[in-house]
Amino acid sequence: MAAQLTRERRAGDWIGSDPQQSAAQLPVPTEDGGAIAVFQAPRPAPRRREFPVRSFSFVIVVLIPAAFAAAYYFFIASDQYVAEFRFALRAVEPARNEMGGIFQGNIAPSPVSVDSYAVVQYLGSRDVIEDIGKTLDLREMFSRAEADWLARLDLSASIEELVRYWKSQVDAFYDISNGTIVVRARAFAPEDALRLAQAILASAEQLVNDLSARARRDTLRNSEREVHRVERRLKTALARLREFRDREGIIDPRKTADATQALAGRIRDEIVRTDTELATVKHYMRSDAPSVRMLEARMQSLQSQLRSVESEVTDTEKSRSEVLSRVMGTYEHLDSERTFAEKAYQHALEALDRARMNADRQQVYLAGFVQPSLPEEPLYPRRLRNVGIVLLLSCAVWLIGAFVVQTVREHL
Repeated sequence: MAAQLTRERRAGDWIGSDPQQSAAQLPVPTEDGGAIAVFQAPRPAPRRREFPVRSFSFVIVVLIPAAFAAAYYFFIASDQYVAEFRFALRAVEPARNEMGGIFQGNIAPSPVSVDSYAVVQYLGSRDVIEDIGKTLDLREMFSRAEADWLARLDLSASIEELVRYWKSQVDAFYDISNGTIVVRARAFAPEDALRLAQAILASAEQLVNDLSARARRDTLRNSEREVHRVERRLKTALARLREFRDREGIIDPRKTADATQALAGRIRDEIVRTDTELATVKHYMRSDAPSVRMLEARMQSLQSQLRSVESEVTDTEKSRSEVLSRVMGTYEHLDSERTFAEKAYQHALEALDRARMNADRQQVYLAGFVQPSLPEEPLYPRRLRNVGIVLLLSCAVWLIGAFVVQTVREHL
């Protein structure tokens, strides 16, 4: 009996003194008439019911935003129609291959590429809105009654708000792989989308024509300015040469000197013939014969005429020599200036002709190969995709928040 009590005491000490944690003792009879204490496992204490924080947060962060998004896109959002068109800029002169230029180390864009980027920038700027606004009332088009309150534009919106709204309704981009510009215009009615796309295409074509005409005018203006400058220089050289001729009384000193030298040569020939004839006559006539006197008088006249002619070209007097040198030097300077001005004028005219041909050959024009057409069904808003995006973002936010909260709890 004492051993039995000892076993019971040890079992009670091992389980504990807590009445809720201690097991119930049940006596079990043995063969020898004794009893053994058998301990029954205690029942677990009931837990208190906790508030479902995770479920509540999932409803707030995920389900409610997704429900609002579905309600808006499926029951409130208005249909939007899209009119798309495509065009490319082409030049009369074939453009070089841009990709080949990149692989060869030449990364400078071609003029057609630069103009294409300029057109895309123009289609997203305030200028295109002001140009289209001359024929279309954009505020009235984007604030129609059939548009929902979130997508429509306020009728009294400022030009800055209209520009921001325009960028959300008109999408233009340049595809460098094939050199085409794609434009998509959105509106709340099919007719509005078509009219908007046609107005955008007309404005883009007008811009391309203006850019091409301006480049052509600039090229021709520079060439014509050079022609006018060289022409003034030629006129000045001719005027100075004319003044010199009027002042000196000589058309061309070189030609005058050549003619004088030729005349002096003929006089010398005549003097030689006269001298020969005089020597022949003196062999058989007396010195006082009339024929001899006539030949001697002729010889003196020819020699006097020769000296007079030679003095027109050169003179032994220092003052006369200085005058001839000045006349010839001045004339040669003026004549060389005239010759150079004539050649420069001729080159300027040739450059002007080449500039005109290059301007015509490099002219850029708009080639539209996909014209805007009337849309038949709305493409926006994309309801399922938008609701799916909202749901995915909400789930991502909820999962990140749950992970952060769990991490904080583990550290605490």
